Amino acid sequence: MTTPRTTIPDVSRLPVATPALSLRGGRVSFGSRTLWDGLDLDVDPGEFVAVLGPNGSGKTTLVRVLLGLLPLSAGDVRIAGRPPRRGSPSLGYVPQQKALDPDLPLRGRDLVGLGLDGHRLGFGLRGRRARRERVVAALAAVGGTGYADAPVGRLSGGEQQRLRVAQALVGDPDVLLCDEPLLSLDLAHQRAVTRLIDERRRAANTAVLFVTHEINPVLPLVDRILYLVDGRFRIGPPSEVMTSEVLSELYRTHIEVVRVRGRLIVVGAEEQSDFCHEEPA
Repeated sequence: MTTPRTTIPDVSRLPVATPALSLRGGRVSFGSRTLWDGLDLDVDPGEFVAVLGPNGSGKTTLVRVLLGLLPLSAGDVRIAGRPPRRGSPSLGYVPQQKALDPDLPLRGRDLVGLGLDGHRLGFGLRGRRARRERVVAALAAVGGTGYADAPVGRLSGGEQQRLRVAQALVGDPDVLLCDEPLLSLDLAHQRAVTRLIDERRRAANTAVLFVTHEINPVLPLVDRILYLVDGRFRIGPPSEVMTSEVLSELYRTHIEVVRVRGRLIVVGAEEQSDFCHEEPA
């Protein structure tokens, strides 16, 4: 009897998953000032990466590079294997919460719809029904159906931010860029917005890059942290990055990370702006 042969696959021929976001040797400089240099970062589909650091460290600049609004001074960047560009369907963007004019003639569904065609001239007659269905689905996903026809300027900050999340997700992006999306929101709305983003990345395997000063609502969800300080950076799991030794090295001064009632308190950072980090459950 002949024993069947087991074929061992050639590892070199196996398909390799393309990172949702890839940055190689990234540098951004403005004149003689370099925000960061030599930045290598791969974010896998479904991964949640938090970007931390003091004001002026280049967090929002990183988001602008990924959105295709600012070129790198050196290095290479790819979103789902392609160079970033304005209006890319591979990207969803959730900005900071900012108050809108109460008399702005824009409904909730209109704001969400801008995520599909805000960067294009028209959507086409054939696509109107599909567009409407996608907007309705996005509103339902964030619990915004009840104020789809309400003037956006008359909604609460939390309701407006739900609509911005829907706007970012309506195009079914590979990467969700969040630039301080919890700013100015109360704790309840912070939790609601964070839950929406996390549900999306788990359901659709969407990569999340989350810029924040307030880490408490998201740390239990974070896979890795990118910490930027004065041209230096560190990337790794929270347990490796959020330590007294690592932050003291980055800030070039003594930083104390202590545990207080299940929370991480970071004391001594620049600008007297202490960070308060909740430990994951």
